[in-house]
Amino acid sequence: MKPSKQIIATSAVLLTLITASCSVSKKAATASTTKEEVGAPPRTWQEHWFEHDMLTNRVFYDDHVAVYYDKNMDTTVAWPFKAMSDTWAYVKKVYGEMGKDGRLYVILHRVVSDKLGGGHPASYLNESHDYRNMIDCGLGNWDKPTGEQIGMPIHEIGHIVTGNTHGVSGSPSDVLWGDSKFMEIFNYDVLMNIGRKDEAERVYTQMQTQYDDFPKARTQWFKNWFYPIYSKYGKGALLNKYFLLVGQNFPKVNNVITRRKKMDMGEFVHFWSGAAGLNLKEQATLAFGWDEDMERKFKAAQQSFPNVKYKNQ
Repeated sequence: MKPSKQIIATSAVLLTLITASCSVSKKAATASTTKEEVGAPPRTWQEHWFEHDMLTNRVFYDDHVAVYYDKNMDTTVAWPFKAMSDTWAYVKKVYGEMGKDGRLYVILHRVVSDKLGGGHPASYLNESHDYRNMIDCGLGNWDKPTGEQIGMPIHEIGHIVTGNTHGVSGSPSDVLWGDSKFMEIFNYDVLMNIGRKDEAERVYTQMQTQYDDFPKARTQWFKNWFYPIYSKYGKGALLNKYFLLVGQNFPKVNNVITRRKKMDMGEFVHFWSGAAGLNLKEQATLAFGWDEDMERKFKAAQQSFPNVKYKNQ
């Protein structure tokens, strides 16, 4: 969805000039802005987490995002504005609102002297990042919306989703899929739905030769598990339903998942079967293998979580 133009200027003449020249940022922060819109995100954000201590400046905002650059960023880089806005709008459409503030806060760094590289997320439940859904990403270059430059921010947004949807905090599946296995299908789905089919196809092609050594050697999570069930059983709706079922059925205290026992593969397949509405044992056998231990855990999961139902159970 294209953000609406809302630039506040000090005079009608200046407003006309800005409106004519601004085609990308609809609420971009400008030097001429003298009055803030009610509810506007702060113009600056002082980092105070991990090794981050930079004062960042707001360069864009709309109803879905607020984007901040550090002093090393090239301020002519504008593609993240629409890309991040479209991504967060899609995420909210599929997974629901997360917190009262409808915006995602995006901090981008240009890496200088090997400092502040990589990315991390935080959610509206985290005091450490001022109770905002946010991502903080650093790369050496942000000049084009391809590859890692668009993939990293979407990946970090995926972590907000896995741990904070439907008013429940916690991501018990992390112990099984690690840092990136869910993000592969999450990135693919987002890219397909924000007009970046080209990048989604690049992810799909890359995943055809992607192997991992968990839960067994040469496992292909995307090719043999996530993409088949995603494409057959509802796409984004399937992904959302999985987190809904986990949040509804795992034990919680004050909406925080508290179970000490780690999720096992039997429970994993059980909950994804519930999301798909069909017993996924056959697909799991192809993707992960199936032995007596998996069978035992799968049956135990069906008994432990009887409200998760599906065909051929």
